[in-house]
Amino acid sequence: MPRPDARSPSDGGVRAPLRVTSSANPNVALLKSLHAKKGRAETGWFLAEGARLALEAADQDAWPVLVAIAESALDRAHIKTFADDAAAHGARVLITTEKVLGQVARRDNPQTVIAAYRQRWAGLEALAAGAFAVALYEPRDPGNLGTILRACDAAGASGVALIGQACDPFSVECVRATMGSIFTTPVARTTFEELDAWRRARGFTMLAASLRATQRHDQAPLGERTLILMGNEQAGLPEEVEEACDALVRIPMRGRADSLNLAMAATLMVYEVWRRRGYDGA
Repeated sequence: MPRPDARSPSDGGVRAPLRVTSSANPNVALLKSLHAKKGRAETGWFLAEGARLALEAADQDAWPVLVAIAESALDRAHIKTFADDAAAHGARVLITTEKVLGQVARRDNPQTVIAAYRQRWAGLEALAAGAFAVALYEPRDPGNLGTILRACDAAGASGVALIGQACDPFSVECVRATMGSIFTTPVARTTFEELDAWRRARGFTMLAASLRATQRHDQAPLGERTLILMGNEQAGLPEEVEEACDALVRIPMRGRADSLNLAMAATLMVYEVWRRRGYDGA
């Protein structure tokens, strides 16, 4: 599907908003296509819903390439200002109805702002910006991934590396779960071999959560820098990956459950590492 003509700031002007009442409009069809991996791959864009996410993205100087806004929402000054600023940054702005927005969102009660953004992938070097980062081995659930990105943002982790066949961090489900952290938390794609070589060269101690571990997660050595490695929801980590780690750790449990949801376990690990570093910056 061809992209609509979107003018950049260097083009010397701002395009007027386009009023749209039909879901057959090609701009609306393009927004709808971003629910599918194919649509995201063809455009390099992703969908983000809600005025809050749009305003948080703008605070990070991330501006949409295409945005649909409910006409009724323009009565709110901050929405009108966002629409004007987005257009000034080159976005194609659609003023539309809640019915059309519902068709884009696939929800009965859609957000009043739905925008498409360019996907931004980070390199591994972005993970070296802080004292600890997270790596996920082939995570499959986009809700888990989004929640982990949100937790990493909250705890000040420097980023997340996705190893192997991971779910798409730019899927609608994942972006919803991040609650805006998709714009603030660097995400890199890598292989385990590349990641392991990189973290050794950068002096990261790699801790992996494993059911086979005996050492508690609050007792493992952190090193000057820490890389927290979490496994796949069903299979965990391959044996050869665990053998490459500096330490395997286990989150203690006393009830009948023998494991935790990946997002919950990763959040516990992230906050434990931050706690042991004194909650610096809290």
